[in-house]
Amino acid sequence: MMGDSVFKCCYVPPHPPGEEDVAPRSRRSDIMASNSAQISSDKRFLIFFDFDETIVDETTDDMVVQTVPGQHLPGWLKDTYQPGHYNDYMQRVLAYLAEQGVTESDIRAVMEKIPATPGMLTLFQFLRTRPPQDFEVVLVSDANTFFIESWLRRAGARQLFHRIFTNPATFNKDGRLVMRPFHSHDCQRCPENMCKQRIVRDYVSRRAQERGRPYQRVFYVGDGANDFCPALTLGHRDVAFPRRDFPMHRLITETHEAMPGEFKAVTVPWASAEEVVQKLRKLVAE
Repeated sequence: MMGDSVFKCCYVPPHPPGEEDVAPRSRRSDIMASNSAQISSDKRFLIFFDFDETIVDETTDDMVVQTVPGQHLPGWLKDTYQPGHYNDYMQRVLAYLAEQGVTESDIRAVMEKIPATPGMLTLFQFLRTRPPQDFEVVLVSDANTFFIESWLRRAGARQLFHRIFTNPATFNKDGRLVMRPFHSHDCQRCPENMCKQRIVRDYVSRRAQERGRPYQRVFYVGDGANDFCPALTLGHRDVAFPRRDFPMHRLITETHEAMPGEFKAVTVPWASAEEVVQKLRKLVAE
């Protein structure tokens, strides 16, 4: 698999003042985040979600390959992958799909059919039915706008998310899906196109400043190695929800064993997102 959980791990040191703002500077990304302009300042909790293998039960980059004849990529193309340059690799994959006659509707159809992870739609329903002052919901993914928006709209879940951070992707006049890096950064350990830890850290800081106070708790729901890194920013009252036995969960466990106290957040592994609902019910009632 060439999804988030394999190649996209990151650790992000603090970035210097004046470095590029966390929000992607593209019209497409502005559209994706358009309903975040007037987020209520009275939200008690902030919850982040990864997408691939967290919200959906597959990796979208893998699933898009189903659109090509034979449903597999040629070896010469797969051999072009270089560690830390996954975004560049996927741009070549998308170009190959276009050359094979794959259309926008072909890709959308595949994305729309991806199943949600167990219990995820129940979790979404729980968040929808909470009082409006409870949850601010944010998605952070190294997939892309087209994959994510296709699935969320089909699932009727787009309006749940106040903000979406992902790689911009639009179709050009030739019908090819063109994906661009989310942002640039100076972290040597991250894929060149995205630092999830930086996104989470900067968003939490900015929103606290805008609100004039911090959130009561911050939650992070993920699965991959690159979800471990942003979860390192969570404090003692916050909760990390790693998908059970996936890389994020294993890295948290290894960190607890090797460096006790380094990972501060409460950890609640899940196999079904209904377990996330059970924990959230208890926390919002406190």
